[in-house]
Formats: sequence, structure tokens, C-alpha cells
Amino acid sequence: MTDNAIQVEHLAYTYPDQEDSRETRVFEGLDLTVAQGSFLVILGHNGCGKSTLAKHFNAILLPSGGKVLVYGLDTAAEEYLIPIRRQVGMVFQNPDNQLVSNVVEEDVAFAPENLGVEPAEIRRRVDEALRLVGMYDYRLHAPHLLSGGQKQRVAIAGVIAMEPRCIVLDEPTAMLDPQGRREVLETIHRLNREKGVTVVLITHHMREAIGADRVVVMSEGAIIADGTPEQVFSQVELLESVQLTVPETTQLLYALNRAGARLPLDALTVEDCAQAIYRAYAGEE
Repeated sequence: MTDNAIQVEHLAYTYPDQEDSRETRVFEGLDLTVAQGSFLVILGHNGCGKSTLAKHFNAILLPSGGKVLVYGLDTAAEEYLIPIRRQVGMVFQNPDNQLVSNVVEEDVAFAPENLGVEPAEIRRRVDEALRLVGMYDYRLHAPHLLSGGQKQRVAIAGVIAMEPRCIVLDEPTAMLDPQGRREVLETIHRLNREKGVTVVLITHHMREAIGADRVVVMSEGAIIADGTPEQVFSQVELLESVQLTVPETTQLLYALNRAGARLPLDALTVEDCAQAIYRAYAGEE
């Protein structure tokens, strides 16, 4: 039994150009492992390759070279396609593209039904999934009447009902307001913490990475930083060199340091940042 949920080995991928015979190379020799039970955030600008990489994690896209293993199963082997997609669920940017029914609970039941799960087991899974994302009281509502954050939580519940071991979320908060973003982030952190589900979150919002176990930063199809949030966001100059920002707390600490302070750049939360500044200016550091 592998300890890795996903293992990417020397991945190469090229997109065929629709207008002419040329191809666009996205990756060349990319390596990455995702540990089972971990919470990984992949950051980068649009066009850096992060969404293309995410689609390799459950065989939506297949490598042009190298390989991707999902719980030891090679995504290029056609006979493993269904087992892989049962173990890795995908949540996309627009929840409307994943909602297919007129009633919330029917929507959540859709995927288990298609997997041939018994009705009694479907009922249990639907109720559990809706409770987990805080949407049980809306189970008889029409999805199109929900807020954006609520729709995305229903979409996540639909994936949870498949009981995957890993969930990959590709920019799931991009279309949401701040309240919707908080709802979705709280949901996926609880899923990781309470159920041990591996989470891979693709985003360009730096603050969404603060609570992760690990952050990977991509630029032009390559990984340029990989570590804890504290390790990655301390590399302010590196991130600025590829036109990426850092959380507001890090920006403040970095600006104060440039003005002569000696503050740690790894105080990412507002509380930790305030404490670091207080200690420094109170003479405790």
C-alpha cells in the first residue's frame, strides 16, 4: 500500500493547437508527490499549468510523457479509469456545471446512483455528505435558488457521496464572494481534518494557502517553490519575480523589515503577525 495518494513522475504534456499543426508544451519532466491525508495547495497565475496538472490527477488528461500514479494505479491504463475516478473526485470553478438535478439531495445522489450503489447506502451517503458540508437543512431545496457558496458546497457534497480518498478542487472559490469563499474553505478543511480525505486545492488566492500542510508554487509549467506555507511565503522576492503576491500579513512584515525592523516573515495569520510586531516593538526580541 503506497503512502502517496498521487505520484507524478517526469510528467510531460503538450496541448495540440486547434488553429495549426503546432503544439503547446505545458510540462517537461515535472515531478510531484501528494501524501495520503495531506492538504496541498497549488498556487500560480492563470496559464501556469496548475489546472492542467489537476486534470491529470483523475485521468481527465493523460500524459504525453512520464506517468501519473493514483494510489499506485497508472492513469494511462484504460482498465484503471473507473477505479481512479472513484478514488479521486474533482470539484471545478463553476458549481452550476456540476449541478444536474432540481433538488439538492437528488443532485448529491446522482454520482452514487451511477456507480450502482444500493438505495439504502445512497441515502446514508447523501445525508452524511450534506451534514458534513452544512447543507442538510437545504436537502429539499432547488439548487438554482442557492447562493454561490451554497451551490459549491452542494457540488462538494456530490463528490463526497462517492466516498473518494482524495478530492481535487480547481479554483473552487474563483466565482464566489468573500462569504462564499469562507464557507467552501471551512468545508474542505473540515473534510481533511475529520475524514482524513486528501485535499488538493488549486488557487491563485494566497490567503487560501495559509492553513495548508504544504504549498507548491508553479510558473510556466515548472515548480518554483515547495514547502510549508511559512517556508514558501517567506520567499517574497522569488514570488514577486513571477508577479505573485504574498498574504497581507507577510507584506506588512516585509515592508517593516525594509524599514529597519527584524521581524519573522513566517507569521501568517493576523494574530501571529500582531504578536510578532508587538514583541519586536515591546523590546522582547
